Amino acid sequence: MGRSRRTIPEELLLLALDPATGTTAQPQSLDLGLAGAQLVELALAGRIAPDGDRIAVVMPRPTGDPTLDSALELLRRRGSPVRAVHWIGGPRLGLRQTYLSHLERCGMVHAVEGQMCGVLPTTRYQATETAISREIRTRLDSAIRTGVPPDPRTAALAALAHAVGLGKHLYPGNEGRSSRSRLRDLIRHDPMGGLVAHAVMDVQNGVGAQPRRNTAQGASGAPAGGGRATPSAPAVPASGVPSQPRHGSMARVPAH
Repeated sequence: MGRSRRTIPEELLLLALDPATGTTAQPQSLDLGLAGAQLVELALAGRIAPDGDRIAVVMPRPTGDPTLDSALELLRRRGSPVRAVHWIGGPRLGLRQTYLSHLERCGMVHAVEGQMCGVLPTTRYQATETAISREIRTRLDSAIRTGVPPDPRTAALAALAHAVGLGKHLYPGNEGRSSRSRLRDLIRHDPMGGLVAHAVMDVQNGVGAQPRRNTAQGASGAPAGGGRATPSAPAVPASGVPSQPRHGSMARVPAH
């Protein structure tokens, strides 16, 4: 059964999941959004806090969520506040698949095996508890329709949904134009969500992705031994998920 309390990364992924096709909208930018959503969730849990355009660990105690705690530990190891754009822009290979597998274990989605072009194995995901997805969407719709400032979690979710380009998925066509505009405007209602959302968009636009010398970037993929830092623009394959070998030569490809 799904839990009554869901994290923002989980909700963002459920929003992006197409119920008809079992694929995720905006797969490449969604990986960035999930990394940003982890920061927002950790901030709401009191583990990190914004420090200008940087993120600082203020309480290293684990949250009890293994995926969030892994991110928290990586941030802690940095030893000093890290720029949000550098953190989000670091390689996060497999993060989307990690959350899909987590949602499957929680019973919120189930995997559907298939084949691409009749040869390459693929996996798509269908939501099993559609009431949860409807409730998430209803919160966004209500914030957009009423104009009443949403709670911090909904505001952050809206900011991230806009940042990764889900607006055109949630509110398509000309008829959805005003809703997409209001979704964008919700970014101002949560400072942390706004900081992270802008960082996600900056990474996509190549802003702040230049390497810095002599900085052990750890989670952002730079060499840990004091070597030259590599660019922090996301090194994500087309699917955003590393392929797993199968039978020596055939890989299972998670569907977008």
